[in-house]
Amino acid sequence: MKTLLLLALLSAPIAAQTKPTPTTSEVDRNSAGDSPADPGPLAKDLSPQLTSKAIRKAMQKVVTWQLATSGLRANDTPRYNQQWTYAALYDGLLAYSRQTGDPSAHDAVLRMATAYNWQLLDNRFPHADDEALGQAYLDLYAEHTDPTRIAATQAILDRLVARADVPNKPVWWWCDALFMAPPVLVRMARITGDHKYIDYLDRNWQITTDLLYNQQEHLYFRDDRFLSLAKQHEANGKPIFWSRGDGWVVAGLANILTYLPANDPSRLKYEQQFRDMLTRIASLQPADGLWRTGLLDPEAYKNPEVSGTAFFTFAIAYGINHGILDRNTFEPIVRKSWAGMVSHIYASGRLGNIQPIGFAPDQFSPSASYVYGVGGFLLAGSELDRMISKSHSK
Repeated sequence: MKTLLLLALLSAPIAAQTKPTPTTSEVDRNSAGDSPADPGPLAKDLSPQLTSKAIRKAMQKVVTWQLATSGLRANDTPRYNQQWTYAALYDGLLAYSRQTGDPSAHDAVLRMATAYNWQLLDNRFPHADDEALGQAYLDLYAEHTDPTRIAATQAILDRLVARADVPNKPVWWWCDALFMAPPVLVRMARITGDHKYIDYLDRNWQITTDLLYNQQEHLYFRDDRFLSLAKQHEANGKPIFWSRGDGWVVAGLANILTYLPANDPSRLKYEQQFRDMLTRIASLQPADGLWRTGLLDPEAYKNPEVSGTAFFTFAIAYGINHGILDRNTFEPIVRKSWAGMVSHIYASGRLGNIQPIGFAPDQFSPSASYVYGVGGFLLAGSELDRMISKSHSK
């Protein structure tokens, strides 16, 4: 059943991007990534070692390819857009530039923001996917406090927090949403000093958690279609927990904890859930370091999956760097996962084995590369580089 549903989604009409300027149309799967029959050879010039030099070389190779592929360089024909797919990439590009000092990725994101005049999509409010781009805008605002950079995002968030809750209709009804909107809300709270954004976040995070979080497994179902084991289950009979879906959640938690005040009443709750989820996720890591799309039945899925792995790696490294996770316990996990991800970089800089746009575990081509997975990879590499730098400074 899940395969049929996914095929139906992927066969839906795709909005074509025909103009040389960025569009504000539906998700354009052609610009978000592809799965070529011949992606060329894998890279032979990269090391899986967790050293700053090796990490930065791998990231730089991927960044160079992705900027060219997405038309994000100066004078390129743009292929990027304002969708959640690219929003995750922009987050990773900014993290990469902050950590390495390479301005190319930062400048690409700034060009994008300027091209869109710092606007969010606003044709299906209050959908969280359309708010995800606000993370990049607010990060860019933090370095240059021009109110133009946050005005549109703040206006939409103000509409969001003023909106009455709709009983039995959660605003964040799918777990991916916990990466898309909450980090924008908590950033806005930091910028404005207004706790109303955190209040909204806390209330609606709990509503989604009550609906989708499995307290025994410490994992989120992707949405309520997977709650019934009788209707949806893995080949081995276990519940379906989608790797990237839970990756979105733990990466969202890391982003929340970055900006949530240390004395905020809700902080301990988020830290505990962060620990619980990543302890469970770490226990499910396959021998090659790369999680499969179905967390509880990895044998049912042939290919390792890089986007979920990348978000897990980012979150674990963040937890180590901020003293939330025990370094001795979790560092071996990220060493394996990073080495695994680096082994799927092609000579061109393409990062492969990223599951295409979907909403459940599925099979895919090893050549598949999509921008959100690249964003996750850059978030992970940047946080790992920080982890290595911190250990050497002691």
